[in-house]
This record gives sequence, C-alpha cells and structure tokens, in this order.
Amino acid sequence: MEATTERQAVSYSRWMQVLRGIVAIIFGIIALASPGITLLALIFLFGIFALIDGVIAIVNAVFRRKESSNWGVLLLDGILGIIIGAAALLWPGATALILLFIIASWAVVTGIIEIVAAFSLAGGIGHEWGLALAGLVSVIFGILLFLRPGPGILSLVWVLGIYAIVYGIFMLVRAIQNRPTPYRVGAFR
Repeated sequence: MEATTERQAVSYSRWMQVLRGIVAIIFGIIALASPGITLLALIFLFGIFALIDGVIAIVNAVFRRKESSNWGVLLLDGILGIIIGAAALLWPGATALILLFIIASWAVVTGIIEIVAAFSLAGGIGHEWGLALAGLVSVIFGILLFLRPGPGILSLVWVLGIYAIVYGIFMLVRAIQNRPTPYRVGAFR
C-alpha cells in the first residue's frame, strides 16, 4: 500500500513540474509574439504568471510534505511567487524600473532556491541537473536585469519571454527525469 502511495506522489509531482513548464513556455511565447505590449499588460502577464507558478509550487510542496524533507524549499518558492505576482497586480502603476527590479529579484531568489534544492534533493546533482540549470538560468536572468536596466522595459519582454521558455523547457526535462523507469522500480519499495 505504501509503495502505491509513493508512486502516486512521484507521478503527481512529475505532472506538477510538467504544468509549471507548460505555463512558463506559454507565457514566453505570448511575450515574444507581442513585443509591442504595453507596460501595464506586461505587469499583468508577469503577475499572473508568478501567481500561477507560485500556486502550483505550493500545491506540489503540500502534496510532497510527507515524502520529502525538502518540501519547505518548494513551499518558500511558491510563497515568493505569489507575493511578487500579487504585488505586480496590486500596483500596476509602478514605474518600469521598479517592475524590472521586482522581476530581477524574483528571478535571482527563485533561482538560488532551485539550485539549493537541486543539491539537497535525494540523488544529488547528477539526477537533479534539470532543476539546477533552471535555477542557474533564473539567477543569470535576474543579474542581467540588475546590470542593464537602461535598454528599456520593452526589451524586457523579449528577455522575459526567452527566459520563460528556457525555464519551462528545463522544468519539462526535470519531469522527464522523474518518470518511472525499470532501473528505478526498486526505489518505490
């Protein structure tokens, strides 16, 4: 009975990663398809993306709390996403520079959390490289935004779109890594 519950938990977690990856890729495609988007629309797109990603991360963390000692890291990631997303939606009149720094901060902190999680999850970095790369992409994206605020908020649409697609792809890779395979069957016992 316990093995079945663990299989269900792994399958559920994998589908949550797929969902996070798909949401990120869709957000990225929308951002790239509409480069002339207004600042207000960008704020709402980002806010919705961060909220959805945060809710999915929290649901995944709560579901995994009995099987993983590191579920709190994912919970923190989700809470941060919801806070940043809500802030973007509640104060849409914020300046482009503030939005830029909110996105940059969110990306750096989320990336660091994911890198830490990749090194602390069972199996080590050899198995968790998709999560580590997703975190690294987030950190690099955030640092670039801090270093280059001048080129303008509209160029952020392209960078944010590319980031979201790459991040989404790495989350899908992570989900593929977690699929049951014949050599991992014993891990469910």
